[in-house]
Amino acid sequence: MRGFRPFWLEQALASEKAAPAPPLAGPVRADVCIVGGGYTGLWTALQIKRQAPAKEVVLLESDICGAGASGRNGGCVLSWATKFKTLCRLFGLDEAARLVRASEQAIDEIGAFVREHRIDCDFRHEGVLYTAIANAHVGSTDAVIADLAAHGLNSYMTLPVDEARRRSGTVRTLAGVYSSRGATVQPARLVRGLRRVAMEMGVRIYENSPVVAIEAGVKPRVRVARGAVETDKLVLAVNAWMPELFKEFERTIVVVSSDMVVTEPRPELLAQTGLAAGLAVLDSRTFVYYYHSTEDGRIMLGKGGNTFAYRARMLPVFDQPSPYRDSLAQALGEFFPPYAAVPVVASWNGPSDRSTSGLPFFGRLRGHHSIFYGLGYSGNGVGPSYMGGQILSSLALGQDNAWTMSGIVRGSRGHFPPEPFRYAGSLLVRGAIRRKEQAEDAGRVPARLDRALARLADAAGKADHD
Repeated sequence: MRGFRPFWLEQALASEKAAPAPPLAGPVRADVCIVGGGYTGLWTALQIKRQAPAKEVVLLESDICGAGASGRNGGCVLSWATKFKTLCRLFGLDEAARLVRASEQAIDEIGAFVREHRIDCDFRHEGVLYTAIANAHVGSTDAVIADLAAHGLNSYMTLPVDEARRRSGTVRTLAGVYSSRGATVQPARLVRGLRRVAMEMGVRIYENSPVVAIEAGVKPRVRVARGAVETDKLVLAVNAWMPELFKEFERTIVVVSSDMVVTEPRPELLAQTGLAAGLAVLDSRTFVYYYHSTEDGRIMLGKGGNTFAYRARMLPVFDQPSPYRDSLAQALGEFFPPYAAVPVVASWNGPSDRSTSGLPFFGRLRGHHSIFYGLGYSGNGVGPSYMGGQILSSLALGQDNAWTMSGIVRGSRGHFPPEPFRYAGSLLVRGAIRRKEQAEDAGRVPARLDRALARLADAAGKADHD
């Protein structure tokens, strides 16, 4: 992505002194080559260097590090606890419990890394609050919380309504469950900080180096416009862009936008709302609203499930101000009346790689033992990308551990229908979900057909959004 820069990335670039990394020119040799300069690629590089400092690691990024989803997401750092039922279904109870614990530990590890390396990214480990803003959603988390509690994994507590409203900052809240296992972050400053530390640790980063071809031999070769990398191991960490590199991934994900707005700073009004500083708040819709405050008194609010891409290809709208700016600004004013007259200073959106399970998947490319990939974070990538780095670094280093043995490294767990049925179906389900949620907001019973179509999205697990 070039040209347009979302608010977070503009803010991050304005506050750093780092020069762009050069584009790759000429041939280079690497022990491990990573394609993708977002969270997954950088965490993979960092964890390889932590474990094997002598390894030559080269990272290629088509734009600048953080230009993709890592620099434009909502900044909610979440675990997989709410995915426990799906994890159990896919991987069994023991592995599901391990993955929930690992996802919670990942939040701690990110916080520790930020502190150790002095990354100024507004990382605030203040927890997550899941709310209901329609009567139909009250109690929607009860079943998964009961399952978590039955297996000693529950970190959630049901708040009294007044307390849930106080912490969420809005009287629209009808119910809320809180866990301390969540955080918020300025996402672009985090990814740019990871870039800095990776370079300090000896990772060779080449920006503005889009891949033009991958030769999948015994020693893979990655070609860019003016150079090439020959490598022992290749890691593909491009997420929603994967179908553009390899057609075989076209039906493994749906590429859908998540759209965001952010206000001018108004710390005095923020205090009036009562919104808890640093708290990640998400409602219980299929296409969730999510929001949090910033250290300088802004409110960022986003919503997923808006623009769908045909054949999972990138669209120009994914690199532009959000076409849903006005409706998001209106929603923000409804959530927080004191902010209704506060100008929205920026809107943006970005592509989310939604898998059939709502969870990422990892594996080896077409049976090639030296090429690895990971994608499908489904809107919850800030925290789980740390685990993605653990998985992909373990694979690249040839380790035999809990990550390489996990079912999550066995590729996609399902496929979407072929086009044009997938795209038409996506629009049909999106319309049904919107009508269902409008009815629920108005206190009406949604139409039976809309409820049935909406369940198709729920069956794959609701999307948590960063």
